[in-house]
Amino acid sequence: MTAIRLKNAEDLARMRHAGQLLADVFRMLEGEVRAGVTTLALNDRVTDYIRDTLHARPASIGQYGYPFALNASLNDEVCHGMPAADRVVHDGDILNLDITLEKDGFIADASRMYLVGEVSPDAKRLVEETRNAMWAGIHAVRPGARLGDIGHAIEQHARTCGYSVVREYCGHGIGRQMHEAPEVLHFGQPGTGLLLKPGMVFTIEPMINQGSARLRHRRAGNWDIALTHDRQLSAQWEHTVAVTDQGVEVLTRHEDDRHWLA
Repeated sequence: MTAIRLKNAEDLARMRHAGQLLADVFRMLEGEVRAGVTTLALNDRVTDYIRDTLHARPASIGQYGYPFALNASLNDEVCHGMPAADRVVHDGDILNLDITLEKDGFIADASRMYLVGEVSPDAKRLVEETRNAMWAGIHAVRPGARLGDIGHAIEQHARTCGYSVVREYCGHGIGRQMHEAPEVLHFGQPGTGLLLKPGMVFTIEPMINQGSARLRHRRAGNWDIALTHDRQLSAQWEHTVAVTDQGVEVLTRHEDDRHWLA
């Protein structure tokens, strides 16, 4: 098993800075995501903003050969939706944008959902409860807890709402590399799994489906886009978090996270 790379105070300061730059990217996007825009135009806007305004690096470009700064997953796309000039965002869509940013050698990773125009009550509820599920997992993070506590909290919230948790994808350690140990499952049993220690940094990024957790895939160039098998909606939220002596710090926190941080 790959060793966990614990972060020291200097590492965490740099990751905190990268995380807040990434939060600024999502803040900028609030005025960009609208009906009629293409996912490729959103990608290009993000690329330019990270490079030219924030003087940072879009960390996804070149990762495993991937050519874009973000993933853009619409409606029944679970994850890994690829930007394209013919992928137009429409009124009533839900859209996940998953973005990574590197600054001073450290990477931050987060994703957010966007509601476009008049969204159905069922779609809005899925988006809201997926965010709540992510925060249930975040609130389980503290020294002495275990990874299974995080997954259990997420899965319990999703099941209580009548949703299913995608099992094929997980959160991950992060730091100088985008993907480090450990893997962070979004389901599990409390009291099981890796013991959490201060200095661990990882993502929590549950993908929650309205219907079945089963997936299908669509090929796009050299990449596979994951979709719900039953074509019902899927949503995802993601934050990069650090285990601290006191509990947890959300490194990619946004202003509208205050409700969950209180």
